[in-house]
Amino acid sequence: MSAKVIQDYDVVVVGGGNAGLVAALSAAETPGTKIAVLEAAPKEERGGNSRFAGAIFRVVHNGSSDIFPLVHETMAKDKDRVTIGPYTREMYARDMLKTSKGYCDKEKMEVMFDHSLEVVQWMHSKGVKWQLTLSKFYDETKIHGDGEKINMHAGGCLMAKHEGVGLTDDIWAAVEEKSDSITPFYGHPVVDLLATGDTVHGVRVRLRDTFLDFKGQVILACGGFEASPRLRRQFLGEGWDLVIVRGTRFNTGRMMEKAIAAGAGDTGHFGGCHATPQDIQAPKVGDLRVTDKMSRYSYPYSVMVNLDGHRFMDEGENQFGLTYAKTGGAIGRQPGATAYQIFDQKTLHLLEPRYSTATPIIADTMEELADKIGVAKMEFLNTIRTFNDATQPGEFNPFKLDGLNTGDKLAMPKSNWAIPLDKAPFVAYGVTCGITFTYAGLKTDDEARVLNNEGLVMSNLYAVGEISGGFFAFNYPGGAGLTKGAVFGKIAGKAAAEAAKSDQTVVIRNN
Repeated sequence: MSAKVIQDYDVVVVGGGNAGLVAALSAAETPGTKIAVLEAAPKEERGGNSRFAGAIFRVVHNGSSDIFPLVHETMAKDKDRVTIGPYTREMYARDMLKTSKGYCDKEKMEVMFDHSLEVVQWMHSKGVKWQLTLSKFYDETKIHGDGEKINMHAGGCLMAKHEGVGLTDDIWAAVEEKSDSITPFYGHPVVDLLATGDTVHGVRVRLRDTFLDFKGQVILACGGFEASPRLRRQFLGEGWDLVIVRGTRFNTGRMMEKAIAAGAGDTGHFGGCHATPQDIQAPKVGDLRVTDKMSRYSYPYSVMVNLDGHRFMDEGENQFGLTYAKTGGAIGRQPGATAYQIFDQKTLHLLEPRYSTATPIIADTMEELADKIGVAKMEFLNTIRTFNDATQPGEFNPFKLDGLNTGDKLAMPKSNWAIPLDKAPFVAYGVTCGITFTYAGLKTDDEARVLNNEGLVMSNLYAVGEISGGFFAFNYPGGAGLTKGAVFGKIAGKAAAEAAKSDQTVVIRNN
């Protein structure tokens, strides 16, 4: 089939999620810029992984004085129910370095810190509506005392109203208001780069009966390879080809592979990914009817066991926002990629509202519960008994690291929120592994420009969001991914528009 070359654009954005749309809106701020947004999905499925996200943005801030002005008027009541302290650069860096075990690009990390608050304020000006995360993670009717305020964890306090659906609806609305400069193309999967050596001229789109070529500065914002069973098995290992895909079915890694084949450098933790506990009955691929409602993140208040009846991780290692992205992988490594979160009546009120989409398994005794969930009975009963015996007296506080732990009594300790499971009836929820996004991808500089294998800039090519690698490894601080995508999307959009207008391209840069 021959390619039909259509009119040139100044900027061609590949992907219609958070990072890509922010890039398009940023490019549109340069007067006269013509931008194409190429979305592989049909219009009804637009939005990429962002549409399935909980839509938390982790930003550097000084506390409520920075956060409260962003909260939409319809959610203003939440401001009276919480206190929010500052989340400093130092705190953010500590969380990034701990979760990645130091395997993160520290220069780009600093760029994100510099612009994180600014970018959510800018998105607010574009029509994105924000709220506090209080109602997402707790049933407010069950946790509030008279006049009691909750001290929210400062790193995960801000989210888009109506989560990923609200986020992408708001950004797409802003894009559609810019119809004089931004043109979306749905059902236009990009399949290749158009390049001469290290100079990129545009991209090729595959349609049902032809190819179309789009010319211009190219911003790749088309996600990682999490929706490709082949690449998951190749890079992540045995069993990963069978896991649940939480997000869009269109993030197949095609353009990561094409860019690498064209000479782009690759970087990051190819064996790592963001993977979380999902309901055992969750859809096999992201379903817009449920978005992220099948997530099961209240495990810090549980004892979690596998089918052999054994605990396999420290459920209370840290706040769930700093552990949930590795917990899915831990579950995936268990027999049958299955685990059960066990609660008693002392902690049921702490379950996220999302648990209402699950079918709980309830029993009056642990013996009965073991039979109902189908785990190895004697091992399970021994696990619960030894755990209960290892717990220590102290004040249980679900809203901070309370230090209630099992000490050195267990081979697998629980570091916080370790209280005995002894108040019947007991409740179990079955969970499995769901992959969200992959950590490795294209090598970029701190201006989001793609670098070749020799560390030099590939002219006219940028990569933002999940396709850009080297930022996360092993684990992940919740909300940092969308922030990273927006920060570098805004940077790339501005740079691409200015480059297109000046017709000047940097050909060589040492990295």
